[in-house]
Amino acid sequence: MNQHTHGRVSPQARRVRRSLLQTPDLCFGKLLPAAQITAALTRPGVEFRERLYTPLLTLWMFLYQVLSPDQSCRAAVARLLAFLGAKGDASASADTGPYCKARERVPEAVAADLAQQSGRQLQARFPSTELLQGRPILIADGTTVSMPDTPENQAAYPQPASQKAGLGFPLIRLVGLISLSCGAVLAVALGPYSGKKTGETALLRQLYGQLQAGAVLLADALFANYWSLAGLLAQGVDTVCRHDGKRLVDWRQGRRLGKKDHLIIWHKPTRPRWMSKWVYRRIPDTLVLREVCIPVIQPGFRTRQVVIVTTLVDAQAYPKEELAAAYRCRWHVELDLRAIKVVMGMDILRCKTPAMVRKELWMHLLAYNLVRTLMAEAATAAEVPPRQLSFKGTLQTLNAFAAVWTLALRPGPQLYQALLKAVATHRVGDRPNRIEPRAVKRKPKPKTFLTEPRQLARTRLLVNT
Repeated sequence: MNQHTHGRVSPQARRVRRSLLQTPDLCFGKLLPAAQITAALTRPGVEFRERLYTPLLTLWMFLYQVLSPDQSCRAAVARLLAFLGAKGDASASADTGPYCKARERVPEAVAADLAQQSGRQLQARFPSTELLQGRPILIADGTTVSMPDTPENQAAYPQPASQKAGLGFPLIRLVGLISLSCGAVLAVALGPYSGKKTGETALLRQLYGQLQAGAVLLADALFANYWSLAGLLAQGVDTVCRHDGKRLVDWRQGRRLGKKDHLIIWHKPTRPRWMSKWVYRRIPDTLVLREVCIPVIQPGFRTRQVVIVTTLVDAQAYPKEELAAAYRCRWHVELDLRAIKVVMGMDILRCKTPAMVRKELWMHLLAYNLVRTLMAEAATAAEVPPRQLSFKGTLQTLNAFAAVWTLALRPGPQLYQALLKAVATHRVGDRPNRIEPRAVKRKPKPKTFLTEPRQLARTRLLVNT
């Protein structure tokens, strides 16, 4: 990388700032080594300059920012000033402009590469569960996140048509692959909320190349279509998903494997308009699938039975009961998305431009995977499964240790072991068949909603006065 000098930096300040990079806070130096970040920065050709906000420090601060309860740029810069002041360097400015410009200079590809790489590394340590012959199990699901209503964001990610112009917020849709064994986000595809090739099935097709042969994908009924099942089989990936109900399920047909368990042949539908003739010819004319009806006997559950369609056609290797247990684990993805969007605050992004919105999203996913990595290390030390630990408890503990870790002159292994021990104490209770009403008891405070564009509301207030 090219070395450039920017401004005049005193030797003392230079030594302090160099020590800042050598002892990054939040123990990220252990979870995400600086060499790995430097390698990611090298590929897009990012240039280092001898200034305060180098790409490496900017990534550390951005990472801390998305993990902190206060995700403002002002709070991020204030934390840096506190560290520099404790080390004897009071020359840095509290202005957030240089930090914001430094975030813009870091390429989006770097954040995306680090986020997905950290997920794959964690998955390699915990590749499988005891279900489905010990094969790696992934969960596919989609969600949306909101962003500020700026003209740039509206142009790239328009708001839903059901919302009035000037009142809604731009939405970005994402589909992710999450590991069942450790909860790591392995890959994500992004797109607008509406438009051609922006649906969840279309975004999932973008991730086919990142799926490893031999894996099993758990999905909801949206993905139970001929094109998705055939495309995943072509990648060597089996699927277990809920039947979408569009095809008639007749248990009298096909080859019977057990009670409401049979093999059935699906025939290829006519070519949809979005599919090219060349791709259509490559898809097999028929698929041999297995349909299984799973009775739901737990009181309080909304459904009485679930019909599963799967490409795991061997009833001896994959019994009906094991398929039911595997599909029930698909609910973990809802908890993982809640951890990312609600606990980490990714449901409403803060950046004003599409490029920074995507970068902020990738940094949230990177931070999430690093928290999951910390949970995995704590679980290994405590000899419990990673998913038995609380994500929110881990995040709270991590933020509590952050200040001590940052100001420690030489953070030793004792501090890190204390962090792991504290994380391991936050266990998730084993509460099978838990029933809770989908309602809240405390009433929200009354609010007046804006029913017209803000500028018109301001004008009306000025006229009325």
